[in-house]
Amino acid sequence: MPIENLGHEHEFEPQFGLPERLPQDEFIVWQGSPDVGALAASAFHIKKLVVYFILLIVACAWPALEAQADAMAVLQAIKWIAPLSLLGLASVWLLAYMTSRTTVYTLTNKRVVMRLGIVLTVTFNLPLKQIASSDVRLLESGFGDITLVLQGSDRIGWVHLWPSVRPWRISKPEPTLRAISDVQEVAVKLRDAWTQATGMAANATPSEQSVNTQANNLQVSLT
Repeated sequence: MPIENLGHEHEFEPQFGLPERLPQDEFIVWQGSPDVGALAASAFHIKKLVVYFILLIVACAWPALEAQADAMAVLQAIKWIAPLSLLGLASVWLLAYMTSRTTVYTLTNKRVVMRLGIVLTVTFNLPLKQIASSDVRLLESGFGDITLVLQGSDRIGWVHLWPSVRPWRISKPEPTLRAISDVQEVAVKLRDAWTQATGMAANATPSEQSVNTQANNLQVSLT
């Protein structure tokens, strides 16, 4: 089964997060969306932006502070940079919020479905049999990312997946379930679904399998 891009269908979803109703032999194992706070911190780096803008405001106010000017002079020095900084942070947070609200990840017993996009919504079907490996990155408070490495020649554009994609893997994009809660539990569900779909054992180690065989085994690693 090839990777499918089913285009713009969000308004007409017959089933939440899915472009069509599931066949009788397919069922949902797990479904979720990114947490807005975890997504803003990990994908949009809002904490780093907060530090950056604070330093920028301090730099603008520093001449007045060094001259021991009154509060009005300090406010005059930052009258433009402070509102612009707040506007920038609010915009980033809004983007993270809208991304979280419009992104739905669905794991069935046969595939991973990613519904992405704020304005132009697209859905990607990733058959479990085409997933070669999976990597888990732990974030704070039980949140985390699950990256999927795909087999075969099919590729999805990095821009089409962002931010649901592993950073800096542009030539060979790796779809990623970003900022999901209870990530380790979801990883176990993914492993079990993959094992059932492929009939092969997951979490194989190099000593147990040959190099050629390893490419066909899902390896869920926690980092």
